[in-house]
Amino acid sequence: MDVLSRRLMRIFAQGVVVTLALLISLNVQAAEEGAAVSAQQQAIEQINKDLKELSDTLTSSSGDEKDALQLKLFQKNEELRAELHAAVNRRSIPTESLIAQIKMQQNYSSGAATYLEGRIKALNAQLDSASNEQRLTLLNDYQELQHYFDNIIESRWQNIAWLKVLGVDETAAEAQYRDVVAKRMRLMSASVEYFKQQISVVGRQLSVSPESEKAALQLNQLVIKQRMNIAVDSLASLIAIADKLGLDTSEYKRLLFEVTGSITQDLLEGKVIFSIVSHWSDNLWNWVANNAPQHILQLFVFALIILATKMLARLVRKLVSKTVVSKNLKLSHLMQDFFIGMSGNIVWVIGILVALSQIGLNLAPVLTGFGIAGVIIGFALQDTLSNFAAGMMLLIYRPFDVGDFVFAGGVDGKVSHMSLVNTTIKTFDNQIIIIPNGKIWGDVIKNVTHERLRRVDMVFGIGYGDDLLKAESILTDIVTEHPAVLRTPEPNIRVHTLNTSSVDFIVRPWVKTDDYWDVYWDVTKEVKLRFDREGISIPFPQQDVHLHMVKENE
Repeated sequence: MDVLSRRLMRIFAQGVVVTLALLISLNVQAAEEGAAVSAQQQAIEQINKDLKELSDTLTSSSGDEKDALQLKLFQKNEELRAELHAAVNRRSIPTESLIAQIKMQQNYSSGAATYLEGRIKALNAQLDSASNEQRLTLLNDYQELQHYFDNIIESRWQNIAWLKVLGVDETAAEAQYRDVVAKRMRLMSASVEYFKQQISVVGRQLSVSPESEKAALQLNQLVIKQRMNIAVDSLASLIAIADKLGLDTSEYKRLLFEVTGSITQDLLEGKVIFSIVSHWSDNLWNWVANNAPQHILQLFVFALIILATKMLARLVRKLVSKTVVSKNLKLSHLMQDFFIGMSGNIVWVIGILVALSQIGLNLAPVLTGFGIAGVIIGFALQDTLSNFAAGMMLLIYRPFDVGDFVFAGGVDGKVSHMSLVNTTIKTFDNQIIIIPNGKIWGDVIKNVTHERLRRVDMVFGIGYGDDLLKAESILTDIVTEHPAVLRTPEPNIRVHTLNTSSVDFIVRPWVKTDDYWDVYWDVTKEVKLRFDREGISIPFPQQDVHLHMVKENE
Protein backbone atom coordinates (compact mmCIF):
# COMPACT_ATOMS: atom_id res chain seq x y z
CA MET A 1 0.00 0.00 0.00
CA ASP A 2 1.24 3.44 -0.67
CA VAL A 3 1.79 6.02 1.97
CA LEU A 4 -1.51 7.83 1.33
CA SER A 5 -3.52 4.63 1.74
CA ARG A 6 -1.83 3.73 4.98
CA ARG A 7 -2.50 7.24 6.35
CA LEU A 8 -6.22 7.01 5.50
CA MET A 9 -6.48 3.60 7.17
CA ARG A 10 -4.85 5.00 10.32
CA ILE A 11 -7.29 7.94 10.47
CA PHE A 12 -10.26 5.60 9.97
CA ALA A 13 -9.06 3.33 12.78
CA GLN A 14 -8.68 6.28 15.13
CA GLY A 15 -12.19 7.48 14.29
CA VAL A 16 -13.64 4.06 15.06
CA VAL A 17 -11.88 3.99 18.42
CA VAL A 18 -13.13 7.47 19.35
CA THR A 19 -16.68 6.57 18.31
CA LEU A 20 -16.63 3.41 20.36
CA ALA A 21 -15.26 5.28 23.36
CA LEU A 22 -18.01 7.89 23.02
CA LEU A 23 -20.72 5.27 22.84
CA ILE A 24 -19.33 3.46 25.85
CA SER A 25 -19.20 6.78 27.78
CA LEU A 26 -22.82 7.60 26.93
CA ASN A 27 -23.98 4.17 27.96
CA VAL A 28 -22.12 4.43 31.26
CA GLN A 29 -23.57 7.89 31.93
CA ALA A 30 -27.08 6.69 31.13
CA ALA A 31 -26.60 3.73 33.43
CA GLU A 32 -25.35 6.05 36.21
CA GLU A 33 -28.30 8.40 35.76
CA GLY A 34 -30.68 5.47 35.88
CA ALA A 35 -29.03 4.28 39.04
CA ALA A 36 -29.23 7.81 40.48
CA VAL A 37 -32.91 8.03 39.64
CA SER A 38 -33.52 4.70 41.23
CA ALA A 39 -31.45 5.64 44.31
CA GLN A 40 -33.20 9.02 44.67
CA GLN A 41 -36.63 7.43 44.37
CA GLN A 42 -35.66 4.83 46.92
CA ALA A 43 -34.40 7.57 49.27
CA ILE A 44 -37.70 9.46 48.97
CA GLU A 45 -39.68 6.28 49.59
CA GLN A 46 -37.55 5.48 52.65
CA ILE A 47 -37.98 8.96 54.11
CA ASN A 48 -41.73 8.79 53.52
CA LYS A 49 -41.76 5.45 55.30
CA ASP A 50 -39.87 6.98 58.26
CA LEU A 51 -42.26 9.91 58.32
CA LYS A 52 -45.26 7.58 58.43
CA GLU A 53 -43.76 5.64 61.34
CA LEU A 54 -43.09 8.91 63.22
CA SER A 55 -46.63 10.13 62.53
CA ASP A 56 -48.12 6.85 63.78
CA THR A 57 -46.03 7.05 66.95
CA LEU A 58 -46.97 10.71 67.39
CA THR A 59 -50.69 9.94 67.57
CA SER A 60 -50.20 7.68 70.59
CA SER A 61 -47.71 9.88 72.49
CA SER A 62 -48.20 12.86 74.81
CA GLY A 63 -46.32 15.47 76.81
CA ASP A 64 -42.62 15.96 76.27
CA GLU A 65 -42.37 12.75 74.23
CA LYS A 66 -44.87 14.16 71.74
CA ASP A 67 -42.92 17.42 71.43
CA ALA A 68 -39.69 15.51 70.86
CA LEU A 69 -41.30 13.33 68.13
CA GLN A 70 -42.77 16.42 66.48
CA LEU A 71 -39.37 18.07 66.31
CA LYS A 72 -37.89 14.85 64.91
CA LEU A 73 -40.67 14.85 62.32
CA PHE A 74 -39.70 18.40 61.30
CA GLN A 75 -36.07 17.42 60.86
CA LYS A 76 -36.97 14.31 58.82
CA ASN A 77 -39.22 16.33 56.59
CA GLU A 78 -36.36 18.70 55.86
CA GLU A 79 -34.40 15.74 54.49
CA LEU A 80 -37.34 14.82 52.29
CA ARG A 81 -37.62 18.36 50.95
CA ALA A 82 -33.93 18.35 50.01
CA GLU A 83 -34.50 15.20 47.97
CA LEU A 84 -37.61 16.67 46.34
CA HIS A 85 -35.72 19.83 45.42
CA ALA A 86 -33.07 17.77 43.62
CA ALA A 87 -35.75 15.68 41.90
CA VAL A 88 -37.62 18.77 40.63
CA ASN A 89 -34.44 20.31 39.23
CA ARG A 90 -33.36 17.05 37.49
CA ARG A 91 -36.85 15.78 36.63
CA SER A 92 -35.50 12.44 37.74
CA ILE A 93 -38.89 11.22 39.01
CA PRO A 94 -42.11 11.11 37.02
CA THR A 95 -44.01 14.40 37.15
CA GLU A 96 -47.18 12.84 38.54
CA SER A 97 -45.23 11.30 41.40
CA LEU A 98 -43.48 14.61 42.15
CA ILE A 99 -46.77 16.54 42.12
CA ALA A 100 -48.26 14.02 44.54
CA GLN A 101 -45.26 14.34 46.85
CA ILE A 102 -45.45 18.16 46.78
CA LYS A 103 -49.20 18.08 47.47
CA MET A 104 -48.43 15.97 50.52
CA GLN A 105 -45.89 18.61 51.56
CA GLN A 106 -48.56 21.28 51.30
CA ASN A 107 -50.83 19.33 53.62
CA TYR A 108 -47.93 18.70 55.96
CA SER A 109 -46.93 22.40 56.01
CA SER A 110 -50.49 23.41 56.83
CA GLY A 111 -50.69 20.96 59.73
CA ALA A 112 -47.21 21.85 61.00
CA ALA A 113 -48.03 25.57 60.92
CA THR A 114 -51.16 24.95 62.99
CA TYR A 115 -49.22 22.89 65.50
CA LEU A 116 -46.37 25.40 65.80
CA GLU A 117 -48.78 28.32 66.20
CA GLY A 118 -50.39 26.54 69.11
CA ARG A 119 -47.05 25.73 70.72
CA ILE A 120 -45.79 29.30 70.28
CA LYS A 121 -49.00 30.72 71.73
CA ALA A 122 -48.75 28.42 74.77
CA LEU A 123 -45.08 29.29 75.24
CA ASN A 124 -45.90 33.01 75.05
CA ALA A 125 -48.37 32.53 77.87
CA GLN A 126 -45.68 30.79 79.93
CA LEU A 127 -43.23 33.61 79.21
CA ASP A 128 -45.71 36.24 80.36
CA SER A 129 -46.36 34.48 83.67
CA ALA A 130 -42.80 33.25 84.36
CA SER A 131 -40.10 35.04 86.32
CA ASN A 132 -37.15 36.61 84.53
CA GLU A 133 -34.87 33.70 85.47
CA GLN A 134 -37.37 31.17 84.05
CA ARG A 135 -37.84 33.26 80.91
CA LEU A 136 -34.18 32.88 79.98
CA THR A 137 -34.64 29.08 79.91
CA LEU A 138 -37.94 29.22 78.02
CA LEU A 139 -36.51 31.59 75.41
CA ASN A 140 -34.32 28.80 74.00
CA ASP A 141 -37.42 26.68 73.24
CA TYR A 142 -39.22 29.77 71.96
CA GLN A 143 -36.39 30.60 69.55
CA GLU A 144 -36.30 27.01 68.23
CA LEU A 145 -40.06 26.90 67.65
CA GLN A 146 -39.96 30.27 65.91
CA HIS A 147 -37.15 29.02 63.67
CA TYR A 148 -39.19 25.97 62.64
CA PHE A 149 -42.24 28.14 62.02
CA ASP A 150 -40.24 30.45 59.75
CA ASN A 151 -38.97 27.41 57.84
CA ILE A 152 -42.55 26.17 57.43
CA ILE A 153 -43.63 29.51 55.96
CA GLU A 154 -40.67 29.48 53.59
CA SER A 155 -41.40 25.87 52.59
CA ARG A 156 -44.97 26.84 51.63
CA TRP A 157 -43.56 29.29 49.11
CA GLN A 158 -41.14 26.64 47.85
CA ASN A 159 -44.06 24.22 47.36
CA ILE A 160 -45.85 26.76 45.19
CA ALA A 161 -42.70 27.42 43.19
CA TRP A 162 -42.13 23.67 42.60
CA LEU A 163 -45.67 23.15 41.39
CA LYS A 164 -45.40 26.11 39.03
CA VAL A 165 -42.23 24.59 37.59
CA LEU A 166 -44.09 21.32 37.09
CA GLY A 167 -46.87 23.15 35.20
CA VAL A 168 -49.54 23.26 37.96
CA ASP A 169 -51.68 26.43 38.22
CA GLU A 170 -51.14 27.80 41.73
CA THR A 171 -52.61 31.29 41.24
CA ALA A 172 -55.20 30.95 44.03
CA ALA A 173 -52.69 29.34 46.43
CA GLU A 174 -50.14 32.08 45.70
CA ALA A 175 -52.68 34.85 46.41
CA GLN A 176 -53.64 33.17 49.67
CA TYR A 177 -49.97 32.78 50.55
CA ARG A 178 -49.36 36.49 49.86
CA ASP A 179 -52.06 37.37 52.39
CA VAL A 180 -50.50 35.04 54.96
CA VAL A 181 -47.03 36.59 54.50
CA ALA A 182 -48.39 40.15 54.62
CA LYS A 183 -50.35 39.41 57.78
CA ARG A 184 -47.35 37.69 59.35
CA MET A 185 -45.07 40.65 58.55
CA ARG A 186 -47.50 43.08 60.16
CA LEU A 187 -47.63 40.91 63.26
CA MET A 188 -43.84 40.58 63.57
CA SER A 189 -43.23 44.28 62.90
CA ALA A 190 -45.72 45.13 65.63
CA SER A 191 -43.83 42.79 67.99
CA VAL A 192 -40.53 44.45 67.10
CA GLU A 193 -42.03 47.91 67.71
CA TYR A 194 -43.45 46.76 71.05
CA PHE A 195 -40.18 45.23 72.25
CA LYS A 196 -38.29 48.33 71.11
CA GLN A 197 -40.61 50.51 73.17
CA GLN A 198 -40.28 48.20 76.18
CA ILE A 199 -36.48 48.38 76.02
CA SER A 200 -36.71 52.19 76.02
CA VAL A 201 -39.08 52.16 79.02
CA VAL A 202 -36.84 49.81 81.01
CA GLY A 203 -33.82 51.94 80.10
CA ARG A 204 -35.50 55.04 81.56
CA GLN A 205 -36.42 53.10 84.68
CA LEU A 206 -32.80 51.98 85.06
CA SER A 207 -31.57 55.57 84.94
CA VAL A 208 -33.71 56.64 87.92
CA SER A 209 -34.09 53.45 89.95
CA PRO A 210 -32.11 52.73 93.14
CA GLU A 211 -29.27 50.23 93.12
CA SER A 212 -31.39 47.60 94.86
CA GLU A 213 -33.79 47.42 91.89
CA LYS A 214 -31.31 47.66 89.02
CA ALA A 215 -30.42 43.95 88.93
CA ALA A 216 -34.03 42.89 88.29
CA LEU A 217 -34.52 45.62 85.69
CA GLN A 218 -31.32 44.65 83.86
CA LEU A 219 -32.43 41.01 83.74
CA ASN A 220 -35.83 42.08 82.40
CA GLN A 221 -34.11 44.22 79.78
CA LEU A 222 -31.98 41.24 78.70
CA VAL A 223 -35.08 39.06 78.26
CA ILE A 224 -36.82 41.74 76.18
CA LYS A 225 -33.76 42.17 73.96
CA GLN A 226 -33.60 38.44 73.27
CA ARG A 227 -37.28 38.34 72.38
CA MET A 228 -36.81 41.30 70.07
CA ASN A 229 -33.84 39.60 68.38
CA ILE A 230 -36.01 36.54 67.71
CA ALA A 231 -38.75 38.75 66.24
CA VAL A 232 -36.18 40.63 64.13
CA ASP A 233 -34.81 37.37 62.65
CA SER A 234 -38.33 36.21 61.82
CA LEU A 235 -39.19 39.54 60.21
CA ALA A 236 -35.99 39.44 58.13
CA SER A 237 -36.88 35.99 56.74
CA LEU A 238 -40.42 37.19 55.92
CA ILE A 239 -39.04 40.25 54.10
CA ALA A 240 -36.90 37.98 51.90
CA ILE A 241 -40.00 35.97 50.91
CA ALA A 242 -42.11 39.11 50.45
CA ASP A 243 -39.54 40.52 48.01
CA LYS A 244 -39.94 37.38 45.89
CA LEU A 245 -43.72 37.83 45.98
CA GLY A 246 -43.44 41.48 44.91
CA LEU A 247 -44.85 42.89 48.16
CA ASP A 248 -43.87 46.37 49.36
CA THR A 249 -41.37 45.85 52.20
CA SER A 250 -39.86 49.35 52.45
CA GLU A 251 -41.49 50.11 55.82
CA TYR A 252 -40.33 46.82 57.29
CA LYS A 253 -36.77 47.34 56.02
CA ARG A 254 -36.82 50.79 57.56
CA LEU A 255 -37.87 49.25 60.87
CA LEU A 256 -35.08 46.68 60.71
CA PHE A 257 -32.55 49.45 60.04
CA GLU A 258 -33.77 51.53 62.99
CA VAL A 259 -33.69 48.53 65.34
CA THR A 260 -30.47 46.82 64.27
CA GLY A 261 -28.57 49.72 62.71
CA SER A 262 -27.25 47.33 60.05
CA ILE A 263 -26.56 48.94 56.68
CA THR A 264 -27.49 46.52 53.90
CA GLN A 265 -27.97 46.73 50.16
CA ASP A 266 -31.72 47.06 50.72
CA LEU A 267 -31.17 50.54 52.13
CA LEU A 268 -30.07 51.73 48.68
CA GLU A 269 -33.58 51.22 47.34
CA GLY A 270 -35.45 54.44 46.70
CA LYS A 271 -38.57 53.33 48.53
CA VAL A 272 -36.58 52.34 51.63
CA ILE A 273 -34.72 55.66 51.69
CA PHE A 274 -37.97 57.55 51.23
CA SER A 275 -39.59 55.52 54.01
CA ILE A 276 -36.71 56.24 56.41
CA VAL A 277 -36.70 59.96 55.65
CA SER A 278 -40.48 60.28 55.81
CA HIS A 279 -40.61 58.32 59.08
CA TRP A 280 -37.96 60.51 60.65
CA SER A 281 -39.67 63.66 59.44
CA ASP A 282 -43.02 62.40 60.75
CA ASN A 283 -41.47 61.63 64.10
CA LEU A 284 -39.91 65.09 64.16
CA TRP A 285 -43.17 66.83 63.36
CA ASN A 286 -45.05 64.65 65.83
CA TRP A 287 -42.52 65.51 68.51
CA VAL A 288 -42.79 69.18 67.64
CA ALA A 289 -46.58 69.04 67.67
CA ASN A 290 -46.76 67.11 70.94
CA ASN A 291 -43.85 68.59 72.86
CA ALA A 292 -43.00 71.98 71.34
CA PRO A 293 -45.76 73.93 73.17
CA GLN A 294 -44.78 72.36 76.47
CA HIS A 295 -41.04 72.98 75.94
CA ILE A 296 -41.64 76.52 74.72
CA LEU A 297 -43.67 77.18 77.86
CA GLN A 298 -40.92 75.63 79.99
CA LEU A 299 -38.28 77.80 78.30
CA PHE A 300 -40.46 80.85 78.81
CA VAL A 301 -40.87 80.02 82.50
CA PHE A 302 -37.11 79.34 82.72
CA ALA A 303 -36.27 82.73 81.18
CA LEU A 304 -38.87 84.45 83.38
CA ILE A 305 -37.40 82.88 86.55
CA ILE A 306 -33.86 83.87 85.51
CA LEU A 307 -35.00 87.45 84.86
CA ALA A 308 -36.84 87.57 88.19
CA THR A 309 -33.77 86.12 89.91
CA LYS A 310 -31.57 88.83 88.40
CA MET A 311 -33.89 91.58 89.60
CA LEU A 312 -34.29 89.97 93.03
CA ALA A 313 -30.53 89.52 93.43
CA ARG A 314 -29.99 93.19 92.62
CA LEU A 315 -32.68 94.22 95.10
CA VAL A 316 -31.30 91.95 97.82
CA ARG A 317 -27.79 93.35 97.29
CA LYS A 318 -29.10 96.88 97.68
CA LEU A 319 -31.01 96.03 100.86
CA VAL A 320 -28.07 94.16 102.36
CA SER A 321 -25.70 96.96 101.33
CA LYS A 322 -27.81 99.55 103.12
CA THR A 323 -28.05 97.32 106.16
CA VAL A 324 -24.38 96.41 106.57
CA VAL A 325 -23.12 100.00 106.20
CA SER A 326 -25.09 101.01 109.27
CA LYS A 327 -22.84 102.54 111.92
CA ASN A 328 -24.61 100.57 114.64
CA LEU A 329 -23.37 97.27 113.21
CA LYS A 330 -19.76 98.46 112.87
CA LEU A 331 -18.92 95.91 110.22
CA SER A 332 -15.61 95.91 108.38
CA HIS A 333 -15.45 96.52 104.64
CA LEU A 334 -14.49 92.91 104.16
CA MET A 335 -17.52 91.70 106.07
CA GLN A 336 -19.74 94.17 104.24
CA ASP A 337 -18.49 92.94 100.86
CA PHE A 338 -18.87 89.35 102.06
CA PHE A 339 -22.51 89.76 103.07
CA ILE A 340 -23.38 91.75 99.94
CA GLY A 341 -21.74 89.23 97.61
CA MET A 342 -23.09 86.17 99.40
CA SER A 343 -26.65 87.51 99.50
CA GLY A 344 -26.67 87.99 95.74
CA ASN A 345 -24.99 84.64 95.06
CA ILE A 346 -27.44 82.75 97.28
CA VAL A 347 -30.37 84.30 95.42
CA TRP A 348 -28.77 83.33 92.10
CA VAL A 349 -28.15 79.74 93.16
CA ILE A 350 -31.71 79.27 94.42
CA GLY A 351 -33.15 80.92 91.33
CA ILE A 352 -31.11 78.78 88.90
CA LEU A 353 -32.05 75.57 90.71
CA VAL A 354 -35.74 76.50 90.61
CA ALA A 355 -35.45 77.42 86.92
CA LEU A 356 -33.73 74.12 86.06
CA SER A 357 -36.40 72.16 87.90
CA GLN A 358 -39.05 73.84 85.74
CA ILE A 359 -37.54 72.44 82.53
CA GLY A 360 -37.63 68.89 83.92
CA LEU A 361 -34.03 68.55 85.05
CA ASN A 362 -33.53 66.14 87.93
CA LEU A 363 -31.58 68.10 90.51
CA ALA A 364 -30.56 65.14 92.68
CA PRO A 365 -27.72 63.96 90.36
CA VAL A 366 -26.64 67.57 89.84
CA LEU A 367 -26.37 68.24 93.57
CA THR A 368 -24.63 64.91 94.08
CA GLY A 369 -22.15 65.82 91.35
CA PHE A 370 -21.51 69.18 92.98
CA GLY A 371 -20.82 67.41 96.28
CA ILE A 372 -18.34 65.01 94.70
CA ALA A 373 -16.72 67.83 92.74
CA GLY A 374 -16.46 69.86 95.96
CA VAL A 375 -14.54 67.07 97.68
CA ILE A 376 -12.15 66.72 94.73
CA ILE A 377 -11.62 70.47 94.46
CA GLY A 378 -11.08 70.63 98.23
CA PHE A 379 -8.18 68.18 98.01
CA ALA A 380 -6.74 69.94 94.96
CA LEU A 381 -6.93 73.45 96.48
CA GLN A 382 -5.80 72.87 100.06
CA ASP A 383 -3.62 76.00 100.15
CA THR A 384 -6.39 78.14 98.71
CA LEU A 385 -8.85 76.78 101.26
CA SER A 386 -6.32 77.51 104.01
CA ASN A 387 -6.20 81.13 102.83
CA PHE A 388 -9.99 81.14 102.68
CA ALA A 389 -10.19 79.95 106.29
CA ALA A 390 -7.71 82.66 107.30
CA GLY A 391 -9.85 85.20 105.47
CA MET A 392 -12.86 84.04 107.47
CA MET A 393 -10.88 84.56 110.70
CA LEU A 394 -9.90 88.06 109.56
CA LEU A 395 -13.54 88.65 108.73
CA ILE A 396 -14.68 87.57 112.20
CA TYR A 397 -11.97 89.17 114.37
CA ARG A 398 -11.39 92.25 112.19
CA PRO A 399 -7.76 93.11 113.12
CA PHE A 400 -7.75 95.70 110.31
CA ASP A 401 -9.98 97.10 107.63
CA VAL A 402 -9.66 98.68 104.19
CA GLY A 403 -7.88 102.02 104.52
CA ASP A 404 -5.89 101.10 107.65
CA PHE A 405 -2.11 101.44 107.80
CA VAL A 406 -0.79 98.11 108.95
CA PHE A 407 2.27 95.98 109.34
CA ALA A 408 1.14 92.49 108.27
CA GLY A 409 2.84 89.59 106.61
CA GLY A 410 6.17 91.44 106.79
CA VAL A 411 4.83 94.40 104.78
CA ASP A 412 4.13 98.03 105.82
CA GLY A 413 1.46 99.97 104.01
CA LYS A 414 -2.16 100.89 103.53
CA VAL A 415 -4.79 98.20 103.04
CA SER A 416 -6.34 98.93 99.64
CA HIS A 417 -8.40 95.78 99.12
CA MET A 418 -9.41 92.65 101.03
CA SER A 419 -10.92 89.36 99.95
CA LEU A 420 -11.44 86.00 101.58
CA VAL A 421 -8.29 84.69 99.91
CA ASN A 422 -5.75 87.54 99.92
CA THR A 423 -5.16 91.12 101.01
CA THR A 424 -3.77 93.92 98.84
CA ILE A 425 -1.47 96.43 100.56
CA LYS A 426 -0.15 99.62 98.99
CA THR A 427 3.24 100.54 100.44
CA PHE A 428 4.31 104.11 101.25
CA ASP A 429 6.39 104.21 98.05
CA ASN A 430 3.25 103.26 96.06
CA GLN A 431 3.93 99.56 95.46
CA ILE A 432 1.07 97.08 95.32
CA ILE A 433 1.74 93.89 97.27
CA ILE A 434 -0.77 91.02 97.42
CA ILE A 435 -0.37 88.82 100.49
CA PRO A 436 -2.20 85.48 101.07
CA ASN A 437 -4.46 85.68 104.11
CA GLY A 438 -2.88 82.54 105.54
CA LYS A 439 0.47 84.33 105.83
CA ILE A 440 -1.14 87.38 107.43
CA TRP A 441 -3.16 85.42 110.00
CA GLY A 442 -0.18 83.27 110.95
CA ASP A 443 2.08 86.29 111.67
CA VAL A 444 2.09 89.43 113.82
CA ILE A 445 -0.40 92.06 112.73
CA LYS A 446 0.23 95.70 113.68
CA ASN A 447 -2.59 98.14 112.93
CA VAL A 448 -1.28 101.67 113.09
CA THR A 449 -4.55 103.48 112.34
CA HIS A 450 -7.01 101.27 114.16
CA GLU A 451 -7.45 103.74 117.09
CA ARG A 452 -8.74 107.28 116.66
CA LEU A 453 -5.99 108.84 118.83
CA ARG A 454 -2.25 108.16 118.92
CA ARG A 455 0.63 109.27 121.06
CA VAL A 456 3.69 110.73 119.34
CA ASP A 457 6.84 109.47 121.09
CA MET A 458 9.86 111.74 120.65
CA VAL A 459 13.21 112.05 122.46
CA PHE A 460 15.36 115.23 122.52
CA GLY A 461 18.73 115.63 124.23
CA ILE A 462 20.58 118.72 125.55
CA GLY A 463 24.08 119.15 126.79
CA TYR A 464 25.04 118.83 130.41
CA GLY A 465 26.09 122.50 130.46
CA ASP A 466 22.72 123.80 129.17
CA ASP A 467 19.88 125.21 131.28
CA LEU A 468 17.62 122.22 132.03
CA LEU A 469 14.53 124.20 133.10
CA LYS A 470 14.79 126.55 130.16
CA ALA A 471 14.94 123.60 127.77
CA GLU A 472 11.92 122.03 129.45
CA SER A 473 9.99 125.31 129.14
CA ILE A 474 10.85 125.59 125.45
CA LEU A 475 9.70 122.04 124.74
CA THR A 476 6.45 122.69 126.62
CA ASP A 477 5.77 125.85 124.62
CA ILE A 478 6.47 124.12 121.29
CA VAL A 479 4.13 121.24 122.05
CA THR A 480 1.25 123.23 123.52
CA GLU A 481 1.34 125.83 120.76
CA HIS A 482 0.94 123.29 117.97
CA PRO A 483 -2.70 123.33 116.82
CA ALA A 484 -2.87 119.59 116.19
CA VAL A 485 -1.77 118.57 119.67
CA LEU A 486 -4.70 117.57 121.87
CA ARG A 487 -5.21 119.08 125.29
CA THR A 488 -6.73 115.89 126.57
CA PRO A 489 -4.94 113.67 127.22
CA GLU A 490 -2.25 116.10 128.34
CA PRO A 491 1.17 116.01 126.73
CA ASN A 492 3.88 114.38 128.79
CA ILE A 493 7.27 116.18 128.84
CA ARG A 494 9.82 114.79 131.29
CA VAL A 495 13.54 114.49 131.88
CA HIS A 496 14.01 110.86 131.03
CA THR A 497 17.64 109.82 130.95
CA LEU A 498 21.02 111.17 131.94
CA ASN A 499 22.80 109.72 128.99
CA THR A 500 26.53 109.47 128.36
CA SER A 501 26.64 112.55 126.17
CA SER A 502 23.31 114.26 126.82
CA VAL A 503 20.40 114.84 129.09
CA ASP A 504 17.37 113.30 127.31
CA PHE A 505 13.80 114.60 127.43
CA ILE A 506 10.80 112.51 126.42
CA VAL A 507 8.11 114.47 124.58
CA ARG A 508 4.82 112.61 124.18
CA PRO A 509 1.88 114.64 122.92
CA TRP A 510 -1.49 113.05 121.94
CA VAL A 511 -2.86 113.69 118.48
CA LYS A 512 -5.45 112.41 116.11
CA THR A 513 -4.22 109.44 114.15
CA ASP A 514 -4.37 111.35 110.87
CA ASP A 515 -2.15 114.12 112.33
CA TYR A 516 0.57 111.82 113.65
CA TRP A 517 3.29 112.47 111.12
CA ASP A 518 2.51 116.18 110.75
CA VAL A 519 2.97 116.71 114.49
CA TYR A 520 6.10 114.54 114.57
CA TRP A 521 7.81 116.43 111.77
CA ASP A 522 6.65 119.92 112.90
CA VAL A 523 7.75 119.47 116.52
CA THR A 524 11.13 118.03 115.53
CA LYS A 525 11.79 120.96 113.19
CA GLU A 526 10.67 123.58 115.69
CA VAL A 527 12.79 122.08 118.51
CA LYS A 528 15.95 122.38 116.39
CA LEU A 529 15.18 126.00 115.44
CA ARG A 530 14.28 127.12 119.00
CA PHE A 531 17.24 125.39 120.59
CA ASP A 532 19.54 127.16 118.14
CA ARG A 533 18.01 130.56 118.87
CA GLU A 534 18.10 130.04 122.64
CA GLY A 535 21.66 128.78 122.64
CA ILE A 536 20.81 125.28 123.78
CA SER A 537 23.00 122.65 122.25
CA ILE A 538 21.93 119.31 120.95
CA PRO A 539 24.92 117.12 121.73
CA PHE A 540 26.11 114.20 119.74
CA PRO A 541 28.23 111.30 120.96
CA GLN A 542 31.88 112.33 121.51
CA GLN A 543 34.95 111.26 123.46
CA ASP A 544 37.75 113.32 125.01
CA VAL A 545 41.22 111.81 124.61
CA HIS A 546 43.89 112.98 127.12
CA LEU A 547 47.57 112.38 126.32
CA HIS A 548 50.17 112.38 129.10
CA MET A 549 53.79 112.91 128.06
CA VAL A 550 56.38 111.02 130.12
CA LYS A 551 59.98 112.29 130.12
CA GLU A 552 62.72 109.72 129.93
CA ASN A 553 65.52 109.93 132.47
CA GLU A 554 68.83 110.41 130.87
